[in-house]
Amino acid sequence: MRLLQKERGEKEKMNEKILLDEEEIPKAWYNIQADLPSPLDPPINPATMEPLKPEDLAPIFPMELIKQEMSTERWIPIPDAVRDVYRLWRPSPLYRALRLEKKLKTPARIYYKWEGVSPPGSHKPNTAIAQAYYNMKEGIERIATETGAGQWGSALAFGTMLFGLKCTVYMVGASYDRKPYRKVMMEMWNAELYRSPSKNTEFGRKLLEEDPDTPGSLGIAISEGVEDAATHDDTHYALGSVLNHVLLHQSVIGLEAKKAFEQIDEYPDVIYGCVGGGSNFFGSCSPFVADKIRGDKPDLKVVGCEPMACPTLTKGLYLYDFGDCAEMTPLLKMFTLGHTFVPPPIHAGGLRYHGDAPLLCKLVKDGWIDAVAYHQNEVFKAAKLFAETEGIIIAPETAHGVNAVINEALRCKEEGKEEVIFFNNSGHGHFDMGSYDVFLRGKLVDYEYPAELVKQSLAKVPKV
Repeated sequence: MRLLQKERGEKEKMNEKILLDEEEIPKAWYNIQADLPSPLDPPINPATMEPLKPEDLAPIFPMELIKQEMSTERWIPIPDAVRDVYRLWRPSPLYRALRLEKKLKTPARIYYKWEGVSPPGSHKPNTAIAQAYYNMKEGIERIATETGAGQWGSALAFGTMLFGLKCTVYMVGASYDRKPYRKVMMEMWNAELYRSPSKNTEFGRKLLEEDPDTPGSLGIAISEGVEDAATHDDTHYALGSVLNHVLLHQSVIGLEAKKAFEQIDEYPDVIYGCVGGGSNFFGSCSPFVADKIRGDKPDLKVVGCEPMACPTLTKGLYLYDFGDCAEMTPLLKMFTLGHTFVPPPIHAGGLRYHGDAPLLCKLVKDGWIDAVAYHQNEVFKAAKLFAETEGIIIAPETAHGVNAVINEALRCKEEGKEEVIFFNNSGHGHFDMGSYDVFLRGKLVDYEYPAELVKQSLAKVPKV
């Protein structure tokens, strides 16, 4: 371990950047299912209304990922080929936000894991590399997927390129229109890209006939990716969030963070992160939540941060629902706004999913994790302050967690309370300049919770 230190004041030295050696990249992913106080409600096959079986998923996923999806083993070994690619950017650094602390005049100590160092610029390759590898091992030639803000599509294009697979991406229309350089990034890594809903699938054509101007949604794009995979023998589907195996792969973030905190003899009092489907947040906090479940850290506070325009954890209902709009996926027990809900085209495009990861939702429901929702303008103000102090222009999605961190740090200031605050800085905002331009010109709209639309959508949720 190399520890860079910066002197601040006469009496102490502050740790500004903590770097692990490559040998400390985790050799196994952590599976929190082994430590849950009660088991996760199983996904349901909508055709039989029975718990999902491995063979039900075989047409669209490689068997190794299906095993991981259903595993309750605590540790899942990371293949050497995957760790070799991880070395391109892992271990990611843990920073102390000294300049932000100084600006806020807070006694709190703020730390963040910086996942923007990956080639695609976010946490998403942690699972994209693994999924591409397992599909390659099974002889699959092409992977179809969806992407919201473009981070997942970029990551999977990167991963499939490295393992010699083709990649087809259905990008949510609102993000496709606003983020042209995310499209270029995917195409640089040889991906085939469609604006979703598209004319490339039966479901997409149906939606375009009903509403040619629809901005799309993640649920719609998922439907197109699943349909594409299900109708081509050489193609599998890959999901960038929500499913158990995706959250499993993202645990490398939290495992590295724990090692870094141990090196400086610190431990978080509170953990924040942005939530769309839940993968980056859950990956960064699950090894710490395990300590809370075991009773080692009972006072640990863990909070997921989402947009007010799509507040699944804070205003959704906890029940079984489809993961997509076309009702092609299994039924998942989660907080949902209804699978037909199409949220407003907010600028944090990666947080526009109608549900959340079942593992995350269970821990929220059982009281181990909390949730909060914010409006766009306060989130973008937090991102601006973070850029002014720490120098990093973060993704609008990530800024939801930063807003919570700033609020917590100011509370510590008011109460004169020292806390260790940790958040996952899930990716950069280099392709989000259009969104930041709208904010800087004072034209950013705060969308209210669309209660009537959600009510209509929830009326279509299946009865289980």
